[in-house]
Amino acid sequence: MDSMWYQGNANEDGKRTRGWLVGHFIEPPEAIRSTNDVEVKWGIHPAGEKRPEWTVSDFRTTLVLLVRGHFRIDLTHGSATLAQEGDYVMWAPGTDHSWEAVSDSVVITVRWPSSP
Repeated sequence: MDSMWYQGNANEDGKRTRGWLVGHFIEPPEAIRSTNDVEVKWGIHPAGEKRPEWTVSDFRTTLVLLVRGHFRIDLTHGSATLAQEGDYVMWAPGTDHSWEAVSDSVVITVRWPSSP
């Protein structure tokens, strides 16, 4: 493929990076999907799957968009339930979070910037 564009499959491309498709961690670093500007994840979560620990002191803005399923995000200052396709939640840097797939769910997560 040309280094100016890329076509792929989220399920395949995210296998080695826990679903993450775009971000600073994509190798090789000169690939179009490798960037310090943004991270994008295709998340497939079976019912009952949880993030066991809270993500704390994150310095990025985050957006989680429900593709299908029922997904709950617990935040420092409340909870958001994503139950209808297209529901989303967004939070500012410094907001701690955890999540649970209430039913089999697919979500797209975008966070920025992307840096180690």
